[in-house]
Amino acid sequence: MLNFGLNPTKKVNHNLSPALLYEAALARGEGRLVHMGAIATNTAPHTGRSPRDRFVVRDAMSEDAVDWGKVNTAMSPEHFDALRADVVAYLNDQELFVHDARAGEDDSHGINVRVISEGAWYALFAQNMFLRLSADERQAFEPGFTVLHAPHMEADPERHGSRTSTAVVLNFSAREIVVAGTLYAGEIKKGIFSVLNFMLPTANVFPMHCSANIGPEGDTALFFGLSGTGKTTLSADASRGLIGDDEHGWSDEGVFNFEGGCYAKTIHLSPEGEPEIYRATQMFGTILENVVLDEDTHQINFDDGSITENTRASYPIHYIPNAVQPSRGGHPENVIFLTADAFGVLPPVSRLTPEQAMYHFLSGYTAKVAGTERGVTEPQATFSSCFGAPFLPRHPGVYAKMLGEKLRQHGAKVWLVNTGWSGGGHGVGSRMKLQYTRAMVNAAVGGALDNADFVADPVFGMEVPTSVPGVPSEVLRPRDTWADGAAYDASAAKLAEMFKANFKQFADQVSDEVKAAGPK
Repeated sequence: MLNFGLNPTKKVNHNLSPALLYEAALARGEGRLVHMGAIATNTAPHTGRSPRDRFVVRDAMSEDAVDWGKVNTAMSPEHFDALRADVVAYLNDQELFVHDARAGEDDSHGINVRVISEGAWYALFAQNMFLRLSADERQAFEPGFTVLHAPHMEADPERHGSRTSTAVVLNFSAREIVVAGTLYAGEIKKGIFSVLNFMLPTANVFPMHCSANIGPEGDTALFFGLSGTGKTTLSADASRGLIGDDEHGWSDEGVFNFEGGCYAKTIHLSPEGEPEIYRATQMFGTILENVVLDEDTHQINFDDGSITENTRASYPIHYIPNAVQPSRGGHPENVIFLTADAFGVLPPVSRLTPEQAMYHFLSGYTAKVAGTERGVTEPQATFSSCFGAPFLPRHPGVYAKMLGEKLRQHGAKVWLVNTGWSGGGHGVGSRMKLQYTRAMVNAAVGGALDNADFVADPVFGMEVPTSVPGVPSEVLRPRDTWADGAAYDASAAKLAEMFKANFKQFADQVSDEVKAAGPK
């Protein structure tokens, strides 16, 4: 039944229920039962993705289509074959857990996914994160892409062509992903996301690293943003239906979710700040990665980042009360780019032209703050093309062009929302209040800004509303929130130059109008 050259010598568990996967994971010592019913796992030392250990097999299919470089590092077919052979031999000696699912809530553009792992909780992760199949669909299942998952087997750089003992390898021709040497479950979901990012543009489907929700009147909104900008938080709005929190496609019919679950950051999670997500963490079937538990009660301390700041919760999307089933929406009326500007100079909300949207989409700006990484002593600009560079096999210009075409075809409005600092940069100012950000987002998607008055930002050029319901007017003008206007001017000029320097790499890929859409 497995094929793929596998000839397992131990038990093979197919499509087990969450309860049976709990039993297996707990019996095998893979996790611990949490107060209120979730299961906690520890993936240290790999508590996040390993982007420098991600490879794409370089062959006839990928040679001219993949944007080779730091993001897409080439692996030879020979090295892949050696790694795959060793992973298969390793898995043949393990008890296996197999889960069949689908990625893509669209009959025409999704793919069937089979995950074969040595760990029970990884099968539960796949069940949470991908779309669940009916009994009849499982009976007739044929995998379109297969993940061979051996987290406890170390890769050999000399034999396998890897950089370290960790290897995450995409082979588009073989339609396989091989994972070795990392316990972090997110490699499974992001691997399949990368596959869809490679496949869908050829079908005129725009793959997006974004969340999506839908209003009572059927209006769809998209939220793009890098980690820590509020993508999951702002899309999980009780007044709107949640389509999905991370990965979507935009086809000729509208928007559809790639996934069947959510993978939310939980550091400092609270029932007051994010009630829907907090509720999901208290439910049976949820996986909590790298959280710290009270040893006596197994209650969760969401404020403890001693294992990692990247604590996560994996749960089925229907654990969010207002989740939309099936996870689809129409063509978006509003597109929101989220950035956490630690310099405190970008407007908290602004409207972008299609050309400005392409500029900021290609830029994918946010900022790291002091203390988040070793050696970071002041805010550092981070640019990640299309708000998801690590997952883009093709050149960013491919995706930016698709965005521009979709915006013009369907007339979607684009907004840049700064969830970062106000009144000064990190260490001087303060983080934008969530209530203000929610008010600005609600005004944008709810139409309250359609007839507002706007003024152009003198440095960055985008249009800034002069008033937003529920937000003090001075907050909308970042310079007015600084005690020292000259200090604001210097910081704004510094960030503008960073934008310009980063965008030079795209200068020969875009029109003159897009090049002129950046900071002045």
